[in-house]
Amino acid sequence: MSAQMKTFRALSALLCYPSDALKEAAAEIDAALAGEALLSPAALRALRPLLHDLARADLYDLQERFVLLFDRSRTLSLNLFEHVHGESRDRGPAMVDLLETYRAHGFDLVGPELPDHLPILLEYLSTRPLNEARAMLADAGHIIAALGARLHRRDSCYAAVFAALAEFAGVDQSGEMVQELLSVAEDDPEDLAALDALWEEAEVTFGPDPGAGCPAGRDMLANMDPVINQPPAADART
Repeated sequence: MSAQMKTFRALSALLCYPSDALKEAAAEIDAALAGEALLSPAALRALRPLLHDLARADLYDLQERFVLLFDRSRTLSLNLFEHVHGESRDRGPAMVDLLETYRAHGFDLVGPELPDHLPILLEYLSTRPLNEARAMLADAGHIIAALGARLHRRDSCYAAVFAALAEFAGVDQSGEMVQELLSVAEDDPEDLAALDALWEEAEVTFGPDPGAGCPAGRDMLANMDPVINQPPAADART
């Protein structure tokens, strides 16, 4: 078991679709993050508003907020390659390379999410040595920092997750690559016609079971010792 298992699994779960199980686990996730102390005290403090929201807010409000942010805002997509490759030819080979990296270390996808989905990457990093995890996050650091900046602009408490990851990876948020990503105009989650046009391409499913839900959240909540013994409800997004 790697030293950072609980931290990365916890952050992975925080970026999954909210469920009753995640709400119930919020306090124990907080305790696990503090106990492992992989993140700085400032990063831990910044995460508390999100944890408080998950514990106290209405589930349907949490789910609606999540969908508006991450499902209906392409510029906030949790699929990392979306931000650097879009629909270009480079995206497929990059996805295959990442999938092969996972499989080479015995990490197999079991759900419909793509290999570059950030909660999946964090779940994988929870199984790797600390220096390797830091290096992989640094490779994607400009994307993570840009996502955090966009969320901060929207006054979203989810920004703290990305800020914590960027800090851990040692990413300079004022760097040229971050600013280049931030120069892309943000889309409007309320403009459904425009979003339908953007998302009309069918995504390739790399996992063997398209109906398995979000494995990062499900497995973290089931296996994190001692976060919770019940898996979250199936993803009910439409």
